[in-house]
Amino acid sequence: MIFSIILAAGEGTRMKSKFPKVMHKICGKPLLSHVINTSRISGIDKNIVIIGKGADLVRNSVEEEVFFVEQPMGEGLPYGTGFAVMQAKDHIKDDSQVIILYGDTPLITKETIRNIIDYHKNGNYEATVLSANFEDPTGYGRILRDDKGNVKAIVEHKDANELERKIKEINSGIYCFNGKGLKVALDKLDNNNAQNEYYITDAIKILNDLGLKVGGYKISDSEEIFGINSRIQLAEAEEIMRKRINNYHMTNGVTIISPNNTYIDADVNIKRDTIIYPGAIIEGKTSIGEDCIIGQNSRILDSHIGKGVEIQISTIIESKIDDNTHIGPYAYLRPNSDIGKNVKIGDFVEVKNSKIDDNSKASHLSYIGDAHIGKGVNIGCGTIFVNYDGKKKHRTVVEDNVFIGCNSNIVSPVEIEEGAYIAAGSTITERVPKGSLSIARAKQVNKEDWVKKKDFKK
Repeated sequence: MIFSIILAAGEGTRMKSKFPKVMHKICGKPLLSHVINTSRISGIDKNIVIIGKGADLVRNSVEEEVFFVEQPMGEGLPYGTGFAVMQAKDHIKDDSQVIILYGDTPLITKETIRNIIDYHKNGNYEATVLSANFEDPTGYGRILRDDKGNVKAIVEHKDANELERKIKEINSGIYCFNGKGLKVALDKLDNNNAQNEYYITDAIKILNDLGLKVGGYKISDSEEIFGINSRIQLAEAEEIMRKRINNYHMTNGVTIISPNNTYIDADVNIKRDTIIYPGAIIEGKTSIGEDCIIGQNSRILDSHIGKGVEIQISTIIESKIDDNTHIGPYAYLRPNSDIGKNVKIGDFVEVKNSKIDDNSKASHLSYIGDAHIGKGVNIGCGTIFVNYDGKKKHRTVVEDNVFIGCNSNIVSPVEIEEGAYIAAGSTITERVPKGSLSIARAKQVNKEDWVKKKDFKK
């Protein structure tokens, strides 16, 4: 059995935030969720997350299935990475492999996790350290290897001599252990140091002193072990992750005109031959079908977009758009909008909690709220669905092939039956029968010479 222990109990004081560090997001997901998800898709059987300050907040921020262990908090406790790992000791089996990860290193990849586990098993190591070469290793622990290439020690920067400080291979803090060896090392850890903390790095020395073999798996891409301790590093990690995501979609047949100006969250799914223009922001669990055009500066959140859809400079939130529909420019689809096939939602049209069936159109300057619009309906410019009476919302039904003239007010709840026409400027408050023309406006009155009599003429 292989399981992970993910350390996520740190306060993250340098984030200057009321929230635990691992809750902060890059590409739409908490840092911790990125690590959990990567561990899960790497084939890890069980993920144990060590949490501390803000434990309930962290629990509630994670959607993935994990086992949480809460680290004791309070004055006088030793803390440290070793202390955090100790909290999961009861879960460690002698015949298991354990990989130790960190909730603030979201850039680690599934390939690296799989590779270190394979390297660990194939080399018959008791423990394996994940390392990388840094051009400037200042502040990092150095990896010391013996003549066989095994790791004999990890020397912290402050304790390294002049020769050791020239070593560029650094300790990432990520390890793979055999369960039995890890338990032995945890039992022998002490906190006899300046910080009065237990360090998991000491486990490597303990295992070496016992004559057990420790390996070092070095990765070529040091970005993977990039840890986040500040808002600046959060932004840097976001940029790296965003580049990965955009490259993934382009590799799979999506055209992104300007990757540096396109923002796509980690859980977004986009099919091939879709084109995304600069400034697009695609968030949450959005899915986009083939052959779509996502125009510049559009924002799409948690929505399903069908095939051949064109969206121009518009906002789509928690909605569904079916095939070959055109949205925008400057349209706003609020939550629970369900738009059918070959529909036109034009400029400055707002839709909320409404279903609009196939081949209907609202070309400009209208509000459609709490309505079911049938097929082949034309909604004229300036039409307002008056859905709120001051206390609660009401729903309107517009059946197939209805024509609604410009500047009409449809006062809910009301039903407009199939094939009816609404005269421009009407305020509709009652049912309109099938095939009827409804005119609901005052008769025009012209008062001749009124301007002259009132002396209003300029």
